[in-house]
Amino acid sequence: MTSTILGQLVPLAADDLSAFGQDPWWLVVIKAVLIFVVLVLLTLFNIWWERRVVARMQHRIGPNVNGPFGLLQSLADGVKLALKEDLVPKAADKVVFLLAPILAVVPAFVTFSVIPFGPEVGVPFSDRTTPLQLTDMPVAVLFVMAIASIGIYGIVLGGWSSGSTYSLLGGLRSSAQMISYEVAMGLALVAVFLYAGSMSTSAIVDAQKDLWFGLILVPSFVIYLIAMVGETNRAPFDLPEAEGELVGGFHTEYSSLKFALFFLAEYINMATVSALATTLFLGGWRAPFWIDEVWAGANEGYVPLIWFFGKMLFFVFGFIWLRGSLPRLRYDQFMAFGWKRLIPIALVWIIAVATIRVVSLNDGVDRRYLLIGIGVLAAGFLLLFLFGAADEADEDQPYTQPEATPGGFPVPTMPAGGPVRGAAAPLTFDTPISSPAGAGAGKEAHADG
Repeated sequence: MTSTILGQLVPLAADDLSAFGQDPWWLVVIKAVLIFVVLVLLTLFNIWWERRVVARMQHRIGPNVNGPFGLLQSLADGVKLALKEDLVPKAADKVVFLLAPILAVVPAFVTFSVIPFGPEVGVPFSDRTTPLQLTDMPVAVLFVMAIASIGIYGIVLGGWSSGSTYSLLGGLRSSAQMISYEVAMGLALVAVFLYAGSMSTSAIVDAQKDLWFGLILVPSFVIYLIAMVGETNRAPFDLPEAEGELVGGFHTEYSSLKFALFFLAEYINMATVSALATTLFLGGWRAPFWIDEVWAGANEGYVPLIWFFGKMLFFVFGFIWLRGSLPRLRYDQFMAFGWKRLIPIALVWIIAVATIRVVSLNDGVDRRYLLIGIGVLAAGFLLLFLFGAADEADEDQPYTQPEATPGGFPVPTMPAGGPVRGAAAPLTFDTPISSPAGAGAGKEAHADG
C-alpha cells in the first residue's frame, strides 16, 4: 500500500511549472507590490467589516462616520495607533523586543507568494502573458506551512522579551496552541495531496476543475476549518489573548507601530488560511456552482479574481461570525480537543482515503462496499467523539482533603465529596424566613394585586 500511495505523489516531479520563472524582473516587482498593497487594503477592510458585522449582531451601528459607510475608520485608527507613544519596558531585551513583531508579520506576507489568484492573463500595455500568481513550486503547500510556522517565533519571542510574566505566559500558551493545531492542519491536507497527486497550489486548483475537494473530502475540510481558527488565535480559540487571565497576552507591553504589526499579522494570517482553504478545498479561482458550464468566460481573464476573493471573504465572514457567537473555551479543553479528538480522527481519515485510492487503482474491491464500511467506521468515531468519556479515570475514587502544610498559606477546605461539578445545589432552609413587617407588606401587596 505504501508504494502505491507514494506512486500517487510521483507527479510532484512532473508538475507543469513552465509558466513560472519566465517573468522579467519588473513584472515580478509589480506582482510583489500588488500582493502587498492588496493585503494591506484587505486588512483595513476586514477590520471595518468585523466591526460592522459584530455591531449588527449586538444591535449596534458600528463605524459609520469616517468615509462612505465608515470605510476609512480603520485607516484613521491605524494613523492614530502609529502616532501613539512608543514604549519599551525597562526589563525588556530591546533587540528581540523590536525584532519580534517583524518576525510575526513578514511570514504572513511571504505565504501569499504561492497562492494562485487566477489563470494566465495578458499583461496590460504589453504582449506578455503571465499567471496571476507570484511563483509556484512542487512543494508549495509545504512552503506555506513552513513559512507560517516562523510566525510562531515572533509571538513567543515577543512574550519572552517583554520581561513581563503575563506576556511570557501568553507567548508560551500561543506557541503550544499553534504547534498543536498545525499538526491537525497538516494531517487534514494529506488527503488533498493524495487526491491531487501534487503539492503545487496551481496543480491542486487544476485537479478540482470537475469537483471540489471540499465536497469529496468533507472530514479533511472540517478538520482544516477548525484547525485554521486555532492556528490564527481567533475566538473562540483566542486563549493567548485572554484578558481575564493574561491582561492582553503576548503583546501586553507593546504599543504604537510594534503593536500594529502584531495586529496586522493576525488579520493577514486570517486571509492566508482563508486563501489556502479556497485553493485546496473550494476550487481556488474557478467559478462556483458550475457557472462556467453556462458562461464560457467565467474562468478566463481577470474574472476569476472575483470568484477567488468572494470565496476567501466567505471564510473571513466565518471568522467574524464565530467571534460574535461563541464564548471562549477553557485552555485545557481546547488543547485536549486538538490532541485527543482532531489528530486521531485525521489519522483514521488518512488511512481511509489511502485505502480508497489503492482500491481505485487496483480495482480490488467494489467501491460501494468500501464506502459503506468507511461510513460505518466514521459514524462510530463520531459517536465516540460526541459521547466519549471526558472525565479522568480516577474520578470515581473518593476525595481526600490534603493536610495543611505547617507554616503554609491557610487554604479553605474543599466541600465534602470533593470539588463541585455541574450546577450548584439549590439553597434550602430548615425554617421559613419571615418577619411580621415583611408578612404584612406581602399580604397588602397580594391584596392590591
